[in-house]
Amino acid sequence: MRELKIFSGRANHDLAEKLCRHLHLKPARITLGQFPDGENYCKLDEDVRGRDVFLVQPTCPPVNDNLIELLTMIDCCKRASAERITAVIPYFGYARQDRKDEGRVPITAKLVANLITRAGADRVLTMDLHAAQIQGFFDVPVDHLYAAPVINDHFVSRRFSGDEVVVVSPDEGSIKRALGHTKRLGGSLAIVDKRRTNALEVRQNTIIGGPVEGKIALMFDDMISTAGSICGAARLVHEAGAKEIHIACTHGVLCGPAIERLRDAPIDSITVTDTIPVTGEKLLPNLVQLSVAPLLAEAIKRIHHDQSISELFRER
Repeated sequence: MRELKIFSGRANHDLAEKLCRHLHLKPARITLGQFPDGENYCKLDEDVRGRDVFLVQPTCPPVNDNLIELLTMIDCCKRASAERITAVIPYFGYARQDRKDEGRVPITAKLVANLITRAGADRVLTMDLHAAQIQGFFDVPVDHLYAAPVINDHFVSRRFSGDEVVVVSPDEGSIKRALGHTKRLGGSLAIVDKRRTNALEVRQNTIIGGPVEGKIALMFDDMISTAGSICGAARLVHEAGAKEIHIACTHGVLCGPAIERLRDAPIDSITVTDTIPVTGEKLLPNLVQLSVAPLLAEAIKRIHHDQSISELFRER
């Protein structure tokens, strides 16, 4: 069996340390920095020849810096003769443009997938892609994990399940995700009719399904970026008479006006995972951060031992 080594980029070192603890390993030593002109520098401080290497690096903001650092680490391991290189990307940036929805625009999700593959990654481990079809953009195997079991367990522990709950999809694109949560948490399903006015603004008008009045509303999404959609949906649900509103997502990007919007919205709690670091002013009093380190650690162990990843979710 090849020796397992886990290296961490600078995007989310805390997550890498947590998953290493679950695997009873120490993070492998690596030197990362920048030359005076801003170019990235990387040097492995351990031998990786013939090893099974995992590189933990979400491509979260600053996206370009973290992406280039990931590519540099992959190239470094490839040239140092690692036997297999797995890019562990808990949050995959550049995922929004996954198709040509109008003329003269790029498909950046495919471009970034090509960069990671051509740099030398043998496989990718990621979580809750913005669009599932992005898996097909890679020419190497992709293991796609879901944070839903972690989030569902959290809400069950808070006794948010059963008839008093309504699971609200903040838009039509999240219906499948909302249905998955209703299977675990119970309750009814409601859908917010969202109409996009432009690239930055949306408008919510109607709630389909429900009922919402007097219920505990739970809203789920893959990410909260500027929080415009989720906060607009929360206000609509609040106006419809929900007694509590709790929102959850896998990736807390929380950029632009997100913090101000979340602070002003009628939201009782915000649940995110640690695929992206949440620090500083983003640590709102009603924000809860769950760790996906145990899930990622188990997936890494299964990949290393050539075991099934899908079995991981059947067990949960």
